Amino acid sequence: MKEFAVIETGGKQYQVTAGDVISIEKLSGELKVGDKVTFDKVLLVDDGNNTTIGTPYIDGAKVEATFKEEGREKKITVIKYKQKSRYYKKNGHRQPFSKVEILKIK
Repeated sequence: MKEFAVIETGGKQYQVTAGDVISIEKLSGELKVGDKVTFDKVLLVDDGNNTTIGTPYIDGAKVEATFKEEGREKKITVIKYKQKSRYYKKNGHRQPFSKVEILKIK
C-alpha cells in the first residue's frame, strides 16, 4: 500500500500521495511554474504500516509540492428569482484554482 497523507489548504482537506497532481483553492502570493510549495497543516499520515493522526495537526510533518499552473474553473451561473415581484438577478462566477504536483511526504 502506498504512503498517503491528508492535508488542509484553502479550508478544504485533500488526500494526497507522492506523484498526485491536484487542483486546490488558489494559493496566495506570486508563484511561478516550478516553485516549491510546502503544506504544513498535515492531519494524517499513513505509511502502510503505521497511521499517525494529528490533534489537529501533526508536529513536524510536511508535504512538499511544486506549483504547476493557475487558472479559473468553468463558469457557473447564479440566478436569484422572486416570483410575482419582478425580481430577477443573473450573475456568472469563475472560481480561481491552483494546480500542484505532490513530490514527497515527510
